[in-house]
Amino acid sequence: MLTIIKIILLPFSVLYSIVISARNSLFDLGIFKSKKVQSKVISVGNLTLGGTGKTPTVISISKLLSEMGISNAILSRGYGRKSKGFRLVYDGNDFVCTAKECGDEIILTSNSVSVPTAVSENRVLGAKLLYDKFQNKVLILDDAFQHRWIWRDVNILLLDQEFILSENSLDKMYLPSGMMRESFDSIHRADVVIINRKFSPKKNIPQNLEEFLESKPVFYANYFLEGFIDIKTKKDYTAQDFVGQKSLLVSGIAKPESFFTSLNKVNIDVTNQLIFKDHKFYTNKEVQYIRKQFYETNSYSVITTEKDAVKLVNFSKELDDIDIFYSKISLQLEEQEKFKILLLNKIN
Repeated sequence: MLTIIKIILLPFSVLYSIVISARNSLFDLGIFKSKKVQSKVISVGNLTLGGTGKTPTVISISKLLSEMGISNAILSRGYGRKSKGFRLVYDGNDFVCTAKECGDEIILTSNSVSVPTAVSENRVLGAKLLYDKFQNKVLILDDAFQHRWIWRDVNILLLDQEFILSENSLDKMYLPSGMMRESFDSIHRADVVIINRKFSPKKNIPQNLEEFLESKPVFYANYFLEGFIDIKTKKDYTAQDFVGQKSLLVSGIAKPESFFTSLNKVNIDVTNQLIFKDHKFYTNKEVQYIRKQFYETNSYSVITTEKDAVKLVNFSKELDDIDIFYSKISLQLEEQEKFKILLLNKIN
């Protein structure tokens, strides 16, 4: 049925591709112009819908810069938020915005870094307001490969290894039939390419992409599971604490397979799964449904993603009789020293 729907939507994908190609041509010809801002800009983005690891990459880069003593701030569009315009999220010490107001991903990011974060649809304006307040040397843009109105000093493109190796031709069509926001031709705009293999072994780049990547610095990255954190008490746990018991797995992210794979690899039972749409904003209705499934499946605990946890924590009272944890997953960049030198050369 899904394949039939994708085929029906193909004419809209053709129209979408024409619009995107025309827009990119206007930037390439200099008719549309990217505007420079006071900070050095590192953009992290992808060519597809969600699930490539943009947010973990942004967190990793921010930590890397902070370790080197380079002041930085993070700016996101704030997908799915209930507000508009510029909103400061985290000032480096305190939160000044909620997940509902500013989006779940920027809250997740802010929980993991010690630098200012903000959201703004207008990245140029957001960059100016952040610099005026914090004088950050570097600005990291989350999900900005397509947002060409702002100049970037480093344009980082993420590719999902599983996706580029897939032989599903429909998925590699433009939206809405497929997953592509832009074609692979757009790789030429990238300064650096990171292939995220997630929890899979490294595999060779497919031949059809070699011509796009041969002149680019290509790095590989992978996920690793740090452990589990109790949403209510913030106490840390290891995977061994969950082995041999049934848990209800709750996910509201793009491509939840990585979440389930990470648990399966450490011998956690992944039988009971409750999957919601990406960026799901939970209401009491969903929370009560989680409770119902928890008891019907005789689960010992609920395990969710960090992105879901920033929203479910608001229902601690409703879930007070259920042990609920989130998995802490981080991104590990291979050849990190080489990547660090490349970044320094670009921003200095």
